[in-house]
Amino acid sequence: MKHLAPIVLGILFLYAPTAALAHHAIAAKFDDTKAVTLNGTVTMVDWKTPHVHVFMNVPGTKGMDQWAVELESRVELARSGWTRDSVKPGDSLTVQGIAARDGSKQTWAKSVTDKKTGKPVFTVSPQPVPAITQARPVPRWPDGKPRLGATPGSTGYWAYPSATSLVEAGVKIDVDGNGQLRNIADAAKVAPLQTWARDLYVLRQRNFLKDDPMFLYCKPPGGPRQYQLAYGFQLVEDRAFNRMFVLIGSGNRNFRLIYTDGRTNQGQLQGDFDNPLYYGRSSGKWEGDTFVVETSGFNEKFWFSNGGLPHTEQLRLTERFTRTDYDTLKYDVTINDPGAYTRPWSSNWTLRWVNGQEMPIYFCQENRP
Repeated sequence: MKHLAPIVLGILFLYAPTAALAHHAIAAKFDDTKAVTLNGTVTMVDWKTPHVHVFMNVPGTKGMDQWAVELESRVELARSGWTRDSVKPGDSLTVQGIAARDGSKQTWAKSVTDKKTGKPVFTVSPQPVPAITQARPVPRWPDGKPRLGATPGSTGYWAYPSATSLVEAGVKIDVDGNGQLRNIADAAKVAPLQTWARDLYVLRQRNFLKDDPMFLYCKPPGGPRQYQLAYGFQLVEDRAFNRMFVLIGSGNRNFRLIYTDGRTNQGQLQGDFDNPLYYGRSSGKWEGDTFVVETSGFNEKFWFSNGGLPHTEQLRLTERFTRTDYDTLKYDVTINDPGAYTRPWSSNWTLRWVNGQEMPIYFCQENRP
């Protein structure tokens, strides 16, 4: 059965080298219970995404050891005012961090201090949700339909989701921003999982999400996950061709199409008719002021949520997008996957409009230590 494949992969990933990880939940690669202190000299600054790295020569028992110090992405560091020249080769640093789980000379930096000045460097300031200074009405097309993207002559994108993990509506559990449960005993509460799917979800959680194909292999964030990632998305309505583009800011600047011409969710009979996709096939229509999208035809090569909830090729999504005011988008999704869940279930959250800005430039594949 197809749902057995992810279980086998999950077991194999238990033995995969952590050096293959790209952007990831920090706990997947580093052990928060093992502190590391480094005093050394910078040899190189790798100013890339998904994570910036500073390489240092550190005195060891048998001479100099080279350490890799892992930091946040350059997007987060640049937002906090840092550049690739904030630290240069030859600078002396003190790093307080946590150790790599595989025992390699890598550390996740909790603090970095310039030894010459005594000042911290590469600190990251949390980005506040944009404030709404004045409520503005929903922008509309000439025919009265809401605009889900930018108005003519303006730019912007949707970000700052009110939830970053997929949990059934009405369920209250403690989960972090990566979808990691604080208490793994809550797994059965997250969604109406079938037994095999619950066991696979628990396995992924116990592995600190290290077998996430988006972070291991830069696979696309299909399903609801694309609306819960850090760098947002844009909705571009192409009315001339009866379609909408979803431009995704995280991952590798992927995009998907939602057709609005009434077509069925099927591929071409002499082409990709039987080919399941990362984003599935989507058809959308307006119901009043809500844009309703039906999507099916997914493959099983990706995680459709942060935290690793399983799905099968039987997955069907019904998504509803409602712009309740100029700055707020409400997203509702109903998950119907009889291969992984005992019944259909729903979740919802809101997103905020980031006015006057383009999505950050972020690529998963730039460096993968």
